[in-house]
Amino acid sequence: MSRPITLFTGQWADLPFEEVCGLAAEWGYDGLEIACSGDHFQVDRALAESDYIDRKRELLDSHGLRVWAISNHLVGQAVCDDPIDDRHRNILPARIWGEGDPEGVRERAAAELADTARAAARFGVDTVVGFTGSKIWKYVAMFPPVSQEVIDDGYADFARRWNPILDVFDEVGVRFAHEVHPSEIAYDYWTTKRALEAVGNRPAFGLNWDPSHFVWQDLDPVGFILDFADRIYHVDCKDTKKRLDGRNGRLGSHLAWADPRRGWDFVSTGHGDVDWEIAFRALNSIGYAGPISVEWEDAGMDRLRGAAEAVTYIRNLIFDKPTAAFDAAFSNQEG
Repeated sequence: MSRPITLFTGQWADLPFEEVCGLAAEWGYDGLEIACSGDHFQVDRALAESDYIDRKRELLDSHGLRVWAISNHLVGQAVCDDPIDDRHRNILPARIWGEGDPEGVRERAAAELADTARAAARFGVDTVVGFTGSKIWKYVAMFPPVSQEVIDDGYADFARRWNPILDVFDEVGVRFAHEVHPSEIAYDYWTTKRALEAVGNRPAFGLNWDPSHFVWQDLDPVGFILDFADRIYHVDCKDTKKRLDGRNGRLGSHLAWADPRRGWDFVSTGHGDVDWEIAFRALNSIGYAGPISVEWEDAGMDRLRGAAEAVTYIRNLIFDKPTAAFDAAFSNQEG
């Protein structure tokens, strides 16, 4: 049976969870990748209220939906970030932001990620998707010059903060799928290798494959699947369209999404430069059996059209591997 197709609810957190369930079911999704945003999934309530998860499960069941992953990208961002500033206050729950003292924010965010693993386990979900944040992303331009010691300290800081979180993931039998993404400790091929090495390649820490972040960096999304085959714990489907015409730059020029002067934009799945069929074939080749989750981000397309269209587009491209080689029928078995 082909893999389930889910809808990531992060871009729908302004709508009540029940409404999102209804829309996803109407469009033909098999389930949801539930974001810890809005009323979709609240980690503190999931642990404090005995019937919270039961009520979520009943609502999903009433719409014929399942859940294979929970996302806590926004809180995860604050675990390692430096600086911690108003950008974080705008995306974090008030109880995580507190008084805004940077180290306090990081510590509360780390505790919340550990609790997310516990809540996921209660929900019967074995994968949490998210970000890590990064102490050294601010040095990406490497000017003014940055010493190797500073970069090394960034990975050490990541390991120091995340290993205790991953200990909890191990205790409850849940895995963390980090989304390789600019602004994170792992944002391309080599930083992914370095991040995995920093935590001793422990199985609790894997990857969420989202090719949209590779395309504009000129990385090979399929090569990433093949090289990190044992670490692909989850898949998000988001697309990117490049317009690098000699004026439009790769770094975005501090222009808003969908501004025609940008060198690239996130677009709805199937409208960009990702070769989805060859990517799905690669996922087949490594034996990935998890969900394909649509992450709708397109500043130039209404989300109701984009999400409805994407599930049909993907379902037409995912297929199972054959049970026998195509040339097996050519063999003459007669004596």
